[in-house]
Amino acid sequence: MTSHGGFSPGGGQPGVFNPFCGIDAADVLINSTSATHESAHGRGVILLADGSRFEGELFGAATIGEGELVFTTGMTGFQESLTDPSFAGQVLTFTWPLLGNYGVAPSISESAGVWPRGVVCREWIGHPDHRNCIGSVNDFLLAHGVPGITGVDTRALTRRVREHGVILCQFGPLEMEQEMLARLEKMTSPDLEDLVDEVSRDDAILLNEGVTDSDGVALPRVAALDCGIKYNILRQLSNRFEVLWCPPDIGYDTLVSDWQIDALFCSNGPGDPAHGGKAMGARKTLADGLNEKIPVMGICLGHQLLGLATGLETYKLRYGHRGANQPVVDLVTGKVTITSQNHGFAVNPRDEEPLAPHPIWESQGAPTALSEAATEVRFVNANDRTVEGLDVVGRPAFSVQYHPEACPGPHDAEPLFDMFSEIVAKEMAGQLPNSKRGGA
Repeated sequence: MTSHGGFSPGGGQPGVFNPFCGIDAADVLINSTSATHESAHGRGVILLADGSRFEGELFGAATIGEGELVFTTGMTGFQESLTDPSFAGQVLTFTWPLLGNYGVAPSISESAGVWPRGVVCREWIGHPDHRNCIGSVNDFLLAHGVPGITGVDTRALTRRVREHGVILCQFGPLEMEQEMLARLEKMTSPDLEDLVDEVSRDDAILLNEGVTDSDGVALPRVAALDCGIKYNILRQLSNRFEVLWCPPDIGYDTLVSDWQIDALFCSNGPGDPAHGGKAMGARKTLADGLNEKIPVMGICLGHQLLGLATGLETYKLRYGHRGANQPVVDLVTGKVTITSQNHGFAVNPRDEEPLAPHPIWESQGAPTALSEAATEVRFVNANDRTVEGLDVVGRPAFSVQYHPEACPGPHDAEPLFDMFSEIVAKEMAGQLPNSKRGGA
C-alpha cells in the first residue's frame, strides 16, 4: 500500500519481489481525468415498501437508488463502509448525523468500488477537513455512480427499520415519485440475487509470492476465498501468510493440486448464505477443507457458510448487526469483546428453534451437512444471544460472525488472526509450506 493510492499488501515485505498491485476505490479521485456521472440535485423522496415516505435533497449521482434499506451506527469509517462489498444490494442509512467531515483519503478503502445502491444521511459535508483528504463524500459517490439523499430524518427512518425490520425502498427526484412507486411494487429482495458473484473475483492470484518472516523462513500459503472480501482482511492475512486471493467457488482439489495450499480462509460477503450460486461453491470448498482436516477460518459470511457446511441452519435477522460497537461474549473465557459487524443473517444453534424461520428450510428441510465435522458455539452476542462464532470439534478450524480486521471499528478481536496463524503453525509442525516442499 502506498500513500498515493492503490492496494498492494505485499509491497515492502521480505522475499516479495513482484507484489500484487490493485485498485483502491479512492483512486478515481486521484486521477482527475476520470469521467464522472451526472450530478444529482434538487428535492428528492425516499419511498418504503410499507407506504412510508421521507423527503430530502439529492446528491451524488443522478440515478434512482433502490434496494434493501439498512442502517449502520458507526460514528466514523464511512469510506470503509461505502466500499465494503457486504453492503451490495442495499441502501445504506448512516445514523451518525454528519457524513464525510474528514473526507475521502487514498488507500484506506475496503475494495475497488462503492457497493451500496444508495446512501441516506442527515447531512453531508461539502468542505471536509483532513490532511489526507482528496475529495468529499459527494465526489466519491458521484465518481462511482451511486446516488444519495440528505436532509432526511434518519432517526425516524432508523426507528422504523428497527420496529418493522429491513425493508425495500426507492429514492430519487420528487417529480418521479409515481414512477418509483410503480417500480417499488415490482421490486424483489436482493437476497434472491447472486450477490457474491457480483462482488467476488474470477481468478486466483498470489498477493505476496515468496514472502518470508524476518529470519528468511517461508510463510505458509493460505487460500482466501473471496465472497466479497475486505482489503483489510487481505492485509491482515498477508502479514502472517503467503496469500492466494481466489474465487469463492474454486474447487478444493484445484487449491491443493495447482496451488499447494496449507490453510483455507473464507471471507465476508453480501446476501443470503443459503443462496445456490457462488456461495454454494464456497460452502463445498469449505466442507472439503474440513473433511481433509486442514486449518480453516471463516469470517462473517464465511462463518455462516461453515455453519451450513456442517448442517446448521441460517436465518435472517430482523434488522441485522451493522456498526462498530457490538459486544461479543467468549463462552470459554467469559471475556467480552467489542466488535465491528455487518451482517443480516445468522447461524442457528443445533437443535434450537431459529429466531426467524428461513423459507428455504421450511420448504426443503434442514440443510444437508457436506462435512461430518461437528461444531460448538464459542461466541454469542451479549445483546440478543445470537451465535457469533463456532469451534469445529476435533479439527483445526473455527469461525466468527464479526470482523476482527475492523476497518472501521475497534481492534479488540485482531488477535484472532494470530490464533489462526498459530493453528496453522501447529499443524505444519515445523515443516516447510507445501509450495516449497520438494523444490516446488
